[in-house]
Amino acid sequence: MKKPPKPDSLSRVTPLILTYNEEANIERTLNGLAWASRIIVVDSGSNDDTLDILARFPSVVVFTRAFDSFADQSQFGVDLVTTEWCLSLDADHVVTNAFRDELRTVISNATSDVVAVRTSFQYLVHGRPLRGSLLPPRFNLFRPGRGHYVNDGHGHYFQPNGSSITMVQPLHHDDRKPLSRWLDSQRTYMDHEVMKLLTTPSSELNRNDRLRLQGTIAPFAVFFLCLVWHRGLLDGWRGWFYAFQRVYAEILLSLMIWERRATRIC
Repeated sequence: MKKPPKPDSLSRVTPLILTYNEEANIERTLNGLAWASRIIVVDSGSNDDTLDILARFPSVVVFTRAFDSFADQSQFGVDLVTTEWCLSLDADHVVTNAFRDELRTVISNATSDVVAVRTSFQYLVHGRPLRGSLLPPRFNLFRPGRGHYVNDGHGHYFQPNGSSITMVQPLHHDDRKPLSRWLDSQRTYMDHEVMKLLTTPSSELNRNDRLRLQGTIAPFAVFFLCLVWHRGLLDGWRGWFYAFQRVYAEILLSLMIWERRATRIC
């Protein structure tokens, strides 16, 4: 008598995605999750075609929640996950076939003491991958209830309560929203970054944040890192595009730090 096939280990994973006006990205992200039987989406009140696109995918369950912070929004979604693992994604993250295959292996082989898995990113500009980027690895795969989300400036991260491992294959970061949307978001993001840098004791800041707090060196350092250290010069105009984006963000941050300090003095 034939033995029944073993259940796919991916059935133990629920993807979680946060959305707000992601019509330029979300379909591509969902196409990479065709293996998932249930995908949780926490939407912040999209008013473009995001919700219409989500409705075309039967595996997607949408929850609407007013946005307060990325950590709280993410934690709300994690608390809805009923499987053993959660794969937390941004709406511009794409799971490649290679990532999916390694994910299957990692889930199958993970011991009970492993509560989180660190993943790296490959940054894409207009659909083409760059040779490198400034995106640090982070915990995107974890066991719900074995850690929690923490706000960090304009961003957030998952803080696991237990041991972790690291995957080899990266997630793709492929944001195709218009540049105008990116520019609009930077002011808000940098407000949060300035507050973090000016209110956190220097001893608790990492080396990069202490450098940014000086307000002068970071933009030049970022330009060098993007174009030389990460070989962006070899990526043509896409490498320059990414470098200019990152330098613009750092210059904006420096200006806002100087303005905040000057206001205090006056």
